[in-house]
Amino acid sequence: MAGVTAPAAAANLAGKSSVRIVVIGDPGTGKSSLIIALATEQFPENVPGVVPPTRLPADYFPDRVPITIIDTSSSPEQKAKLIAECQAADAVVLTYACDRPATLERLSSFWLPELRRLQAPVIVVGCKLDLRDEQQVSLEQVMAPIMQSFREIETCIECSALRQIQVPEVFYYAQKAVLHPTAPLFDQEAQSLKPRCVRALKRIFIMCDQDHDGALSDVELNEFQVKCFSAPLQSTEISGVKRVVQDKMPEGVNENGLTLTGFLFLHALFIEKGRLETTWTVLRKFGYDNDLKLRDDLIAAPIKRAPDQTLEMTNEVVDFLRGIFTMFDIDNDGALLPAELDDLFSTAPENPWSSDIYKDCAETNVLGGLSLEGFLSKWALMTLLDPANSFANLVYVGYQGDFGSAFTVTRKRRVDRKRQQTQRNVFQCYVFGARGSGKTALLQSFIGRQSSDALPSNSERLATNTVELSDGTRKTLVLREIPESDVRSLLANKESLAPCDVAVFVYDRARDLLVQVATHGENTGYEIPCLIVAAKDDLDQSSQALQESTRVSQDMGIETPIPISVRLRDLNNIFCRIVHAAQQPHLSIPETEAGKTRRQYRQLLNRSLMVVSVGAAVAVVGIAAYRVYAARKNSSS
Repeated sequence: MAGVTAPAAAANLAGKSSVRIVVIGDPGTGKSSLIIALATEQFPENVPGVVPPTRLPADYFPDRVPITIIDTSSSPEQKAKLIAECQAADAVVLTYACDRPATLERLSSFWLPELRRLQAPVIVVGCKLDLRDEQQVSLEQVMAPIMQSFREIETCIECSALRQIQVPEVFYYAQKAVLHPTAPLFDQEAQSLKPRCVRALKRIFIMCDQDHDGALSDVELNEFQVKCFSAPLQSTEISGVKRVVQDKMPEGVNENGLTLTGFLFLHALFIEKGRLETTWTVLRKFGYDNDLKLRDDLIAAPIKRAPDQTLEMTNEVVDFLRGIFTMFDIDNDGALLPAELDDLFSTAPENPWSSDIYKDCAETNVLGGLSLEGFLSKWALMTLLDPANSFANLVYVGYQGDFGSAFTVTRKRRVDRKRQQTQRNVFQCYVFGARGSGKTALLQSFIGRQSSDALPSNSERLATNTVELSDGTRKTLVLREIPESDVRSLLANKESLAPCDVAVFVYDRARDLLVQVATHGENTGYEIPCLIVAAKDDLDQSSQALQESTRVSQDMGIETPIPISVRLRDLNNIFCRIVHAAQQPHLSIPETEAGKTRRQYRQLLNRSLMVVSVGAAVAVVGIAAYRVYAARKNSSS
């Protein structure tokens, strides 16, 4: 923290076993001479057109990562090769000649726009410094407008291969741009830490603040230093660090130690002084990658599961989330306001519920506050849809258990159907229906909203909430609206019904959709309980349509249509009925005519096999009796 770093360890944590640097630029700008001067520490008398790949050993620079340097030709015939080399490179060294202003102008007019498509950092290098006119303006004045326009430029430097001026520095900065990049950490234009960097450092600060007093004491600072840099700080060094912070930012230090504000200020200071390796070492020691997310090996989802198995949160995680909810409910009103929720996720790379799929999926109060039930329902939904992301965000907000202690794998739904019961606590219901049939209104009513708040009806959406059953138990129900236009593409996937526990078909043209879904279930083995809902019972429905839906339900062996009226708030206990159907996975499964024929054929076949088996048994008994009779007869004679 006070300047003691461990660069070799930092490089290893960066996940790079080698760095590949490509050198490009206009002809005659000194590309090949620069590479040869680095490798031989001499200026070449005869310079080849293109230098073969040059390899620097791991111990050439302090980060101890070997470097491969690729020279290139700028001739039009070699353009394809030049592009390929740039795409394969970790960093690009872009050269111009200090004595040829036209090559400098070509950076902005040609090279940098071309390089913008790449993700690699760019080091702009002015070669032939020894030939530069002393009357020319400084490098800072020349490069400032260019760096303003092209943020991918990591560093600008001038050098002279002839005089051996700053030649190694060119490639040191190129390697550093790969191992310790500026872009993820610092906004050059705003001159401040980037939001995701602040979030990561805030999480690290909270983890190191073991007594939770909002400041790092001298002991906590020392432990942090030893963890990150394997070397303790002397008391005088700690005092010096805090004095620097206090002089520049008084709120960065209080009576308990270094505050979060001071901690962030120190890292901004390191970066401004070019000591990015210090901040990167800290981030990587705490498991962050170059995108400032925790490494995959720390948050991987190791549990294998069948398509009809899901993951649910364990009681341990639910208790943890209850505690987190209470901690961030600052005003103790039983709901997390948007600002409180943002604060809760302020140690994650971003708020995972800011995406459209989560925005309006749970019940909120008039101020937009999310209740505890809504909070837990949203987290159950995230676990259902994306367990790895759910676990990652649990870790980001402070959960310290592993993946196995966070989630439990449900039993296969096929097994549930055979055993005629399920142990699940989270049920997913697909809601089918024609446009305007009332699907969206059903979802909106589930989360306490008016149908007038509905989104466009041609988009897929979800709603999640808890449902209290008659025995007092609570289950989480997820309603997924399936637009009519998406049914064909949905059923094109063999496993599309595997995550579904129960399906609801909303009145209009329910027969066709029900038959399609039932057929798909019979053909794939993922049969599901189904209910038909008349969602506009307050309107005068066609008696013919009602009779048709009733007949369809009777023909297919499921419950008759359930009438509800969202407008009159007469929901006829529909959500409990949906959960109840999901809890009995062997009932309410529709059967098509083809399904009935197959079932009858299997029954006939089984009876035939039984008759054959009985006949065979009789024959065996008869043969045995004959043998006994024959044996007795022979003995008597």
